[in-house]
Amino acid sequence: MDNCSATPMFLTDSLELELGTEWCKPPCFSCAFDNRGGGNHFSGESYLSSGALKRLILNLDPLPTNFEEDTVEIFGVQWVTETALVNSSRVLFHLFRQQLYNLETLLQANCDFGKISTLHCKADNIRQQCVTFLHYVKVFIFRYLKVQNADSPVPVHPYETLEAQLPSVLLDELHGLLLYIGHLSELPSVNLGAFVNQNQIKLFPPSWHLLHLHLDIHWMVLEILHMLGEKLKQVVYGHQFMNLAGDNLTNISLFEDHCENLLCDLISLSLNRYDKVRPSEALASHHCPCSCIKELWVLLIHLLEHRSKWSLSESFWNWLNKLLKTLFEKSSDRRRPSVPVIQPRDPLGFSWWIITHVASFYQFDRHGTPDEMRQMESNWNFVEELLKKFINVQDSILEEQLRMHLHCCLTLCDFWEPNIAIVTILWEYFSKNLNSPFSISWLPLKGLTYIIKSPLSMLEMVKTCCCDKQDNDLYKSSSSFTIFLCILAKVVKKAMKNNGPHPWKQIKGRIYSKFHQKRMEELTEVGLQNFFSLFLLLAAVAEVEDVASHVLDLLNFLKPSSVTSSIIWKGQVAFLLMYTQKNLDIGVLAEKFSGAFREKAKEFLVSKNDEMGQRKTLWILLSIYIDGVQEVFETSHCLYPSHEKLL
Repeated sequence: MDNCSATPMFLTDSLELELGTEWCKPPCFSCAFDNRGGGNHFSGESYLSSGALKRLILNLDPLPTNFEEDTVEIFGVQWVTETALVNSSRVLFHLFRQQLYNLETLLQANCDFGKISTLHCKADNIRQQCVTFLHYVKVFIFRYLKVQNADSPVPVHPYETLEAQLPSVLLDELHGLLLYIGHLSELPSVNLGAFVNQNQIKLFPPSWHLLHLHLDIHWMVLEILHMLGEKLKQVVYGHQFMNLAGDNLTNISLFEDHCENLLCDLISLSLNRYDKVRPSEALASHHCPCSCIKELWVLLIHLLEHRSKWSLSESFWNWLNKLLKTLFEKSSDRRRPSVPVIQPRDPLGFSWWIITHVASFYQFDRHGTPDEMRQMESNWNFVEELLKKFINVQDSILEEQLRMHLHCCLTLCDFWEPNIAIVTILWEYFSKNLNSPFSISWLPLKGLTYIIKSPLSMLEMVKTCCCDKQDNDLYKSSSSFTIFLCILAKVVKKAMKNNGPHPWKQIKGRIYSKFHQKRMEELTEVGLQNFFSLFLLLAAVAEVEDVASHVLDLLNFLKPSSVTSSIIWKGQVAFLLMYTQKNLDIGVLAEKFSGAFREKAKEFLVSKNDEMGQRKTLWILLSIYIDGVQEVFETSHCLYPSHEKLL
């Protein structure tokens, strides 16, 4: 589309496409393009890059520069362009199925390097003929199909009679074609690699061409059914077939059935890949074997979202959610045979995995270009259901699974608008498990240790949790509780940016309500560390003085034996350092902390030399205070009278 740069910016999408018609050519699925530079996500021949999807949604001529001659060659035969589909639709679809059979027979040939060139040419030729025919059907519907008026007189010419029957005939033929090709998931496994000849031309085996032709058929059937509805503005009834409920087949029911079957196939293909994915590599391992499967997902998202705006069908997320829910049902309870037959070993993990990857496809516009500023439709309702499922089985959920689920959830928080409900659900779980180390026995934490070494490292952890972009290796470097803190920070920051302080007040109420005297007394050393990590993060993203004041009140609930815990002293130093970084008055914190220091200093002075254990414990606390005070003075922008309270 070379002349697009000269097109004025005020042109509508429709005019822009009409002015740039010289680049229009029959699109098809292809992953044979060179993407070594990483700039292109889809082939130039794809339905996205070629503008075919945009034309479909804007109800424009599918191929404005094709099929303009009086005759057209289809399957090696010359046909009259304006009448062929009316006069010979059943013959044409029969020839189509015959070509499909010819391609299937090529799969039986031995595909070695000596024969690959011939087999590639034969298979590619068959595929191009089939794709050309389906594009012709689309063009015929747009240009030549006449809308029959119910009030018009009965057609008298035989051609008019056939033309009036064409929509129903097309419906029957498309349904028959779908029955003939079957499910994508039933195709034999395909090696997506290519042979490369001496001219650096990629040569693909017949199985590759068959898979991609099936993708073309499945997508273009949806296109044709959508175009029929747009053109006729009425329900089309089939004559030969009935649906599973015993009702007459219609263009609407066939679209919905095929859409459901196609999504089931895509889920089944993803399930096959998920079985080979480790939890630690879930977000790095994609569910699409090639860019064409990825493109099909993007096409379905755009088409279903477009139709849902006009109440023609459900939204994409509703379709997908409905099918994913069946994975949690027993096989005997499943309603439809079209639901994927593969029983996943981990339906909960699979649902997180596929939802997260599919959500990323919403960033692609109608031309297949990624747009990070694009508004992405959220699916929080289903995600909340997934969160509740693992809350309900908290006794059996493993830390390695929990990390993977929360890493997916954190990624979704990047894509979608903030959601307070997910924080509430997660907090219900973590508030009951604060004393847990959230560790994996075979996987030591790389960056953070279970017991924080210093107040500065506590602040560093909080800073890491508040980063907009998280480490790709988060699964190995952080516990599930730390990932929860990342989610909490992201939701609070985004929600406050969009809606002011109200979301923070909601979250604060939920979190504060879980801490009372009994709960504070139950906290272990690990629990206290998690307690300080939580409140330091809240202080960093919201009201630091309010949070610090509440922490001081809660520390009064601790038993005297717990007050000697080094983590409590490190936590208080961390709050002092946070006040210093924000240039706030440290008076209240300093007064309370220095009082505790004086008491422990007296105990140390009066303790006897033979009480080595007690003296060591006291010295650790005094050292934390002394080092902390030094750090406070060194990092303060300027000194205030309140600093004297630390001396």
